[in-house]
Amino acid sequence: MHLSSAVRPLRAAALTLALALLATADGAPPPDSPWSPPVPGRVVAAFHRPPERWLAGHRGLDLRAEELDPVRAPRDGLVTFAGVVVDRPVLVVAHADGTRSTLEPVRSTAAVGTSVERGDVVGHVGAHPGHCAPDTCVHWGVRVGDDYLDPALLLAEVRIVLLPLRA
Repeated sequence: MHLSSAVRPLRAAALTLALALLATADGAPPPDSPWSPPVPGRVVAAFHRPPERWLAGHRGLDLRAEELDPVRAPRDGLVTFAGVVVDRPVLVVAHADGTRSTLEPVRSTAAVGTSVERGDVVGHVGAHPGHCAPDTCVHWGVRVGDDYLDPALLLAEVRIVLLPLRA
């Protein structure tokens, strides 16, 4: 195994934990948190990291939404892609800390190169039902380089409990 492939998951895990520690005890992002969900819908499919990067998994959150609902920037950033991938509209926002949010199916109202702030409307839910069919949802993925993070950890309560060592 090449050293960089062994370090990459550790780097992603450390960043995930650091970002997750921004959450408050009641599970809501604090008012000064840089993250918020792109749509207010409930989670219909959670993040699932596969044991190997080439295996099937679910590399994001699916949030319930209706066609044409507004989609908001989950964090301040710059729109780096707005177009169709395969058969669905996709929007990518790059954030200053090196993370990237990918949102689909989203018909963008923001052009590539547009600076956005958290909560700005950046598009609307497209008609493509995607993998939530027959329902409609927004898939929100977050990446650092080639590594995927669980977006729920950016929003959810984190409790660290230290247990005594057992002799």
